[in-house]
Amino acid sequence: MNGHQFEKRVKRLGQRTGKPVRFESHGKGSHGRLYFGDRFTTLKDRKKELGRGLLKAMCTQLGIRPDEL
Repeated sequence: MNGHQFEKRVKRLGQRTGKPVRFESHGKGSHGRLYFGDRFTTLKDRKKELGRGLLKAMCTQLGIRPDEL
């Protein structure tokens, strides 16, 4: 799964759970913060694949389980 797919899946999860989801660009390039309710994680290049460990860490930061996506 790449960063763009991750963002889309988190947005769908937000719609199902009623939590607001937004992406805010930060700094140069493609970095930004993805907010899920009151929690956030940093997305780097949204075109590149996310490793298994990074995906798990990002889900933990958002307070969700990877299998919920």
